[in-house]
Amino acid sequence: MSRFGPSDQPSKRRRSKTRSRVGAASSASEFVLYVEGPRDHDILRIWARRLSPNLARSLDPCAVILGGRQPARAREHFRGLGGEAAGLRGLVVLDRDHHRDADHVIEGEPGLEFFTWSRRHIESYVLVPDAIRRFVGREQDAAPRADRLIVDHVPAPSDEAAHRGLDAKRLLGNKGPFARAMGSPLSPAGIARCMRAEELHPDVIDLYDRIRDGLGMRERHCEVVRRDPTFS
Repeated sequence: MSRFGPSDQPSKRRRSKTRSRVGAASSASEFVLYVEGPRDHDILRIWARRLSPNLARSLDPCAVILGGRQPARAREHFRGLGGEAAGLRGLVVLDRDHHRDADHVIEGEPGLEFFTWSRRHIESYVLVPDAIRRFVGREQDAAPRADRLIVDHVPAPSDEAAHRGLDAKRLLGNKGPFARAMGSPLSPAGIARCMRAEELHPDVIDLYDRIRDGLGMRERHCEVVRRDPTFS
C-alpha cells in the first residue's frame, strides 16, 4: 500500500516502488486502487474478506492513499506511473460528500476510472442495524441503548433516499448521538468486521466487481450445454 502527501507528483524512486508493488497484485494486469484515506482502505479490506480471502490479500499491494478527496492527484499519480501506455489500469474510489456528481469525474485519462459512492461516504454503508448490534454486544445496557439509537437515527434499509442524505461520519463520530449516548464513538471499521457478506450493499458489490476486473480476478461463469440425446 502506498501513500503520498502534500506533493502532487511522486518522485521517480517512489513511482518505481509503487509500480513494482502494483505489479505484484496480478499476473494478468497492473492495477492501482486509489482511496481517500487509511480508514477507507481498512473498510474495503475488511469487506473483501467477506467475499474472498484472495481478493483481500490483493488490495494492499495495489492501494494508494490520496490523503483526501483528490481525484486530480490520482490522475497525476497515475500519469507519473506511466498510465495506460505502461499497461496500467486504475480505479479511484471517492465519497460523494456534498459535491454534485459532475464534480467527481475527470474524463479523458485512458486506463483510469472513477467510482463515486451513491451515498455520502463509505461509512454510510456500515449503517446496518444488525451489524451495529453485533459490534456493541450484549453486555449490560449497551444493547437497549443501541437499539434506541438505531430506531432514532438509522434509516430503514429500504429507505435509500434517507441514507443518501445522511451524514454517517457525523452520526458515528466523536460528537454524534452514538458517542454521546454510548460514551464513545462507534468505529466504522469495527462495525464492518461485524457485517456478513449478505449485508453488503449493491454499491459495495459493484465496486468489488470493478476491482476484480482491474486485477484480472473476475470469476468466469461457465455455461452448461445440455446435448440432445437424439443427436448423440
